[in-house]
Amino acid sequence: MSRSLKKGPYIDLKLMKKVSTGKASTSGVIKTWARRSQIAPEMVGFTFGVHNGKSHVEVLVSEDMVGHRLGEFSPTKKFVRHGGKMQKELEQKRQASEIAAAKAAKAAPAAPAKKK
Repeated sequence: MSRSLKKGPYIDLKLMKKVSTGKASTSGVIKTWARRSQIAPEMVGFTFGVHNGKSHVEVLVSEDMVGHRLGEFSPTKKFVRHGGKMQKELEQKRQASEIAAAKAAKAAPAAPAKKK
């Protein structure tokens, strides 16, 4: 849900203080647990370590991210692929074809250069 326009964007005060005192080029990763904070234009260029529940995910803020929340760029759930036996067979075939292509490329001799 969007926040009321009369209230303005929510930015964690501690986080904003860290951004205002540092410089984007010299400061390292700014660790934060404030996933709900919106990204302000002053944050562009900074690298944030956004906590996802287990570890901090590094997020480099760009101009396209302004207005979004920090938590949007640090997923909390890890995708475990679908499939089972069929998926394994498909991956083995794909891997075998890649190996065969690499061997074929290696076996093909390079064309010798012509002398003038």
